[in-house]
Amino acid sequence: MSDNKIYLANPEEIIKDPGDSSRTAGSDREGEMEIPTKLPLLPVRDIVVFNYMILPLFVGRDKSVQAIDQALNNNRYLIICTQKDEQTENPGPDDLYHTGTVVMIMRMLKMPDGRLKVLVQGISRARIRSFVQTDPLDIVEIEVVRDKEFADPSSESEALLRAAREQSEKLLGLRGVDSAEIMAVLNSVDDPGRLADLVASNLRMKPSDAQQILECEDPLQRLRMVNEQLAREVEVASMQAKIQNMAKEGMDKAQREYFLREQLKAIRKELGDVTESGDDIEQLRQSLKKAGLPARVMKEAEKQLQRLENMHPDSAESTVARTYLEWLVEIPWKKKTKDRLDIKEAEKILDEDHYDLEKVKERILEYLSVRKLNPRMKGPILCFVGPPGVGKTSLGQSIARSLNRKFVRISLGGMRDEAEIRGHRRTYIGSMPGRIVQSMKEAGSVNPVFMLDEIDKVGTDFRGDPSSALLEVLDPEQNHSFTDHYLNVPYDLSRVMFICTANILDTIPSALLDRMEVIRIPGYTEQEKVKIAKKFLLPRQIHECGLRDKDVRISDGVIKEIIRNYTREAGLRNLEREIGSVCRKIARQVAEGKKGPFRITRHKLGRLLGGARFKAEDRDTELPPGVAIGLAWTAYGGEILHVEVSLMPGKGKLILTGQMGEVMKESAQAALSYARSRARKLGLDENLLDKRDIHIHVPAGATPKDGPSAGLTMVSSLVSALTDKILPNDTGMTGEITLRGRVLPVGGIKEKILAAVASGIKTVIIPQANRHDFDEIPTDLRKNIQVRTVENIDQIWPVLQIGQTSLEKHD
Repeated sequence: MSDNKIYLANPEEIIKDPGDSSRTAGSDREGEMEIPTKLPLLPVRDIVVFNYMILPLFVGRDKSVQAIDQALNNNRYLIICTQKDEQTENPGPDDLYHTGTVVMIMRMLKMPDGRLKVLVQGISRARIRSFVQTDPLDIVEIEVVRDKEFADPSSESEALLRAAREQSEKLLGLRGVDSAEIMAVLNSVDDPGRLADLVASNLRMKPSDAQQILECEDPLQRLRMVNEQLAREVEVASMQAKIQNMAKEGMDKAQREYFLREQLKAIRKELGDVTESGDDIEQLRQSLKKAGLPARVMKEAEKQLQRLENMHPDSAESTVARTYLEWLVEIPWKKKTKDRLDIKEAEKILDEDHYDLEKVKERILEYLSVRKLNPRMKGPILCFVGPPGVGKTSLGQSIARSLNRKFVRISLGGMRDEAEIRGHRRTYIGSMPGRIVQSMKEAGSVNPVFMLDEIDKVGTDFRGDPSSALLEVLDPEQNHSFTDHYLNVPYDLSRVMFICTANILDTIPSALLDRMEVIRIPGYTEQEKVKIAKKFLLPRQIHECGLRDKDVRISDGVIKEIIRNYTREAGLRNLEREIGSVCRKIARQVAEGKKGPFRITRHKLGRLLGGARFKAEDRDTELPPGVAIGLAWTAYGGEILHVEVSLMPGKGKLILTGQMGEVMKESAQAALSYARSRARKLGLDENLLDKRDIHIHVPAGATPKDGPSAGLTMVSSLVSALTDKILPNDTGMTGEITLRGRVLPVGGIKEKILAAVASGIKTVIIPQANRHDFDEIPTDLRKNIQVRTVENIDQIWPVLQIGQTSLEKHD
């Protein structure tokens, strides 16, 4: 039976109704209260209210608060129904059980946090007939549910009544509850239905089981169901009492063994037969002194060492203390590697490992230069952002090699537990430090290059927020005293060089992003990929396949063929896989006894790798009116997309399809509003837009799309459809638009231009404010594409060859 917050009400003392004498859903026999047919509805999550049940409720939802106010302003009655799913925040008619209990509000108190605390008493079971009102609160029409008439007591009913009372008394005794007053109430009830309600209201049951009892109209059947629940609860309580007795006996045994061991220890000490681990403790003390612990940490270590000396070696506490001290010994506190401060040598190593990436290399050399002039400077916190496969992780290894530092890496992808960063407290069994301290132990020095991979994929759940724990790790003003929950002493991370990697910045919390210096690695051009493949990828795959350099001959043209027809990525992973596949097939021929060298030609490439997986972007020789080519950015590089506009007879309705996000939909609305406002200037019939439905579609409907950069493409395709003009099939565009016709800057310009060049586009239109981004494009790439910058939408029409026209044929 329930142990708190639910009270037994004597059925004879139930509160009488002070309400009005309006039309009622029914009343009990003469002298009992009348219940209105229309009452406010109060949904509850995890409890079923029975008749005669008095319980407090905390009310916080707006609808529920208004239901309480409505009841208090009228007759203090309302109906309580239980939700089918307690997770539902705003339950509707289908989310509730329709059988509930009419209750009276006995008392109401407003809490400081805005919630209401109400004390209610069950009056009568009722069933919802219909929902009269659902906003701003639920008001329902009800009918009172009456028990079937109970005939004269029979032997069966008397047996059920006695069984319920006896099992209730037994259950109270097992739980150590004084049963005298409760049993007095139960013994005074001879009606099976009322006794069933009284007992059920105090049983621990699932809401679904309690609801079944509430809905049962047969008093004897309801009492049978309650007896079944009582029998189950008695069985569970008996097993619980048995487990508690066993635990108590085990505790007594452990205490007895402890005293016996202490006596044995004293006897052995008197005999001089000491077998304590004194030598191990002394060795641990010497190791702590050599570890170079700070004074505060040494004080904690000495405290734990003294506790360890007073413990029995076989006790569980001894193992915990010893493991903690061993961690303190093994973590580096002063040991560090000597930085290579030769700028030229470091630059040489970076160039050996990576092609291009001038910004990253320049930043590392700047750090070395400042480190050379100021040895006490704090380590930088860099964040490499770019598509997969551009070399972010391998760049961290190269940086460590150039600095002559140790390199450690942890992956944060999918991490949801804060304890992964801060560690577990030593009160937990099997506790250990977090990944930060574990990695520092692995590095063995206080100044490693520490890579936090996939920082944009950190999750969060009920176990905490790892990204919040990383705030202390990645803040130069705080990480000199990072506190791991397991160590519970400050640890200095200020000399660590942290490098984070991410594919996108949107999912990184702003507070965390503010602590990092972001360096973008957007991707590689085709020419850069060819040079990287010749210098790095091909030699590595030849070596891994056990071949010699002279066995494989691949020309630049063949590598370009692989890049164009077998990969489509901003990075290099798939390119290396395809080169590795070619090398493995050559290795098989060598293993079969064939002699090299093996020259790979474009003709042989098809036999080695199969048919081309990608073809040049299918571009019509002539785009139909209403189709424009846009440029998009994704976490995996740039992409081109087509925006299609179709006009149909209608009433000016705008239809948007293709899984557009909210921002993209707003761009379409802005494009249509711009076209309406410039109709006369564009030579459009101003009445045409009211006579046509406009359908805007972005193909690849299974892929979600969002962002403001499609605005320029949408307005171009819309005007093309309205003017029946064809847009050039070799022109792509990107840019955000405003209602005034301004073209605003967007991101990912380099990735978009790389995608345009790869797709054979010759002209790209970008916002004027993004001109500086184009200046960062390699010179050899600029020769392959013409870039036009615009500040206003009107400036794109000459580029797209759209001018004044007539739409008479549309009428």
